Amino acid sequence: MIRIGTRRSALALAQASEVANALRGQGEVVEIVPMRTEGDRLATVSLALVGGKGLFVREIDEALLAAHIDVAVHSLKDLPAELPDGLCLAALPLRADPRDVLLTRGAKSLGELAPGAVVGTSSPRRRALVLAARPDLTVVPLRGNVDTRLRTLESGACDAIVLAAAGLRRLGVTPAHVEMLDPEDFVPAVGQGIIAVEARCDDAPTLAALAALDDRTTRVCAEAERAFLGRLGASCNSPLAAHATVTEGRVLGLTALVASDDGRAVLRARGEGPAAQAAAIGRALADTLLERGAAEVAPLRPVVGGTR
Repeated sequence: MIRIGTRRSALALAQASEVANALRGQGEVVEIVPMRTEGDRLATVSLALVGGKGLFVREIDEALLAAHIDVAVHSLKDLPAELPDGLCLAALPLRADPRDVLLTRGAKSLGELAPGAVVGTSSPRRRALVLAARPDLTVVPLRGNVDTRLRTLESGACDAIVLAAAGLRRLGVTPAHVEMLDPEDFVPAVGQGIIAVEARCDDAPTLAALAALDDRTTRVCAEAERAFLGRLGASCNSPLAAHATVTEGRVLGLTALVASDDGRAVLRARGEGPAAQAAAIGRALADTLLERGAAEVAPLRPVVGGTR
């Protein structure tokens, strides 16, 4: 029996079910163990004020370390750059669409929103990028699960909201008015679209069962993006982003940025090299942005959670 720990949200359960079904396809007996985290209990409080997105993973990781569960399934973008001692990323399945999407009540694009239109998001990265593109818009905090955010849009409290394409796909949600945002311009969060499957480093049977779920290209992209995050030492309170792709020739390209909270300053950089050097590419791109003043543009803090 492999026990999979996950949050109770519909999206988290959908991600855990993907992992569970893949393991069952290999003949494993699997149980999903839904868990309520501190981040869920503080659903109305700004994450920046209470410790970042690490609040969504900490208790699940503690249960994994205590062997109350055998596997933890998270969104990779929720994980800090450094995992707790004793845990490892046992599998990173094939990445879903990493892009952000703009959902509106009628406008066809970000550019078509009326001046002063209200856009909902609690992501510092999304807020900065929306304001960088349209400083005339009003960005307001928006927390809650996908259904809650969609209801906020439908109620008229917001004119638009920004969500992850992967989350909508995994939930089978197809809103009417959607603009897919270009990942080279509206750069996704580190690890966006990737399911992270954690296990204990010394649990050989579980690691062996999870090995078949790992996607090579997804892993090297994650290595580059997370190395960028780790070098900057930034928390989810700092607007930053990194998105990697790999060509058929195994050349990895990485686009990254650091922004001020208000979007008035955005530093961008791009690097590429052999996929086998993914982590080095990520660190080098972080160094490039630091040399260009990233620490002054966005105050960088010790990592306490993932990035958004």
